[in-house]
Amino acid sequence: MNASSNAPGVDSPLVGAWAYRSFNDDPDLSTSFDDLEFGQGTLVVEAAPVGILAGHIGGPGWRLELTGSIAYGDPFALRFQGAGVVGGDQWIYDYVGYLVPNWPNGKNQVPALVGSTVRAIPHPGGDGGLHPAGVVASWYAVRMPAPPGRG
Repeated sequence: MNASSNAPGVDSPLVGAWAYRSFNDDPDLSTSFDDLEFGQGTLVVEAAPVGILAGHIGGPGWRLELTGSIAYGDPFALRFQGAGVVGGDQWIYDYVGYLVPNWPNGKNQVPALVGSTVRAIPHPGGDGGLHPAGVVASWYAVRMPAPPGRG
């Protein structure tokens, strides 16, 4: 797909809703998979001018507005920031990610994004503690089915 196909109103491989999950970068294989969770929610990429990434990410009780850029290539590269007020506190996260290329011999491959995120500023956590800036996590997101009638 060439860059001009990402113009507003034209289908893009990125536009739509994605099931998002992020995980603490812990090299200890004995750590329980459940203990690796950093966050989860829905990542929504909206139609935007060529080279611009716009949308939001969120889940129950939180939502961050996304601004950033898309570099077209193989793979597409994304760099964006999510910012918003959650529970009265400012949250800001920076993200880098890539659209996973299609495997020529792949079966049932779902479009996926993979990347890394960093907490840009500290914010209070649900556990009553402070979640410090600079914490890095890995993330992935898979495309969710389009609602009926939206192909």
